[in-house]
Amino acid sequence: MGEGAFENLAGAGKPLSFEDDSFVPEDLKLAFRVLKNAGFAPPEVELKKEIMNLRDLINSIDDDKQRLKKLRELDFKLAKLGVLLNRPPYLEEYEDRLWEKFLSC
Repeated sequence: MGEGAFENLAGAGKPLSFEDDSFVPEDLKLAFRVLKNAGFAPPEVELKKEIMNLRDLINSIDDDKQRLKKLRELDFKLAKLGVLLNRPPYLEEYEDRLWEKFLSC
């Protein structure tokens, strides 16, 4: 970097694009694109959104009884996500923290 090897690269100063669908099999790309354009997302993506919103809500609740109720709901959703992804739910939380750290740099 000190020698300027990373200057004048294509896309420099522009936001990263997360539209890469190279991981999607060729026979599913069109279907995925149609669903995405229609506003539909896979169940695990919708569940991740619910979990993120629930975490924000839990942090804003002052009533211990209500907070406990929402924490139980969060535990259920994390377990459900673990089943959907076929891996322990705590890995999902670790992955989220890594993404947050990566995106904040």
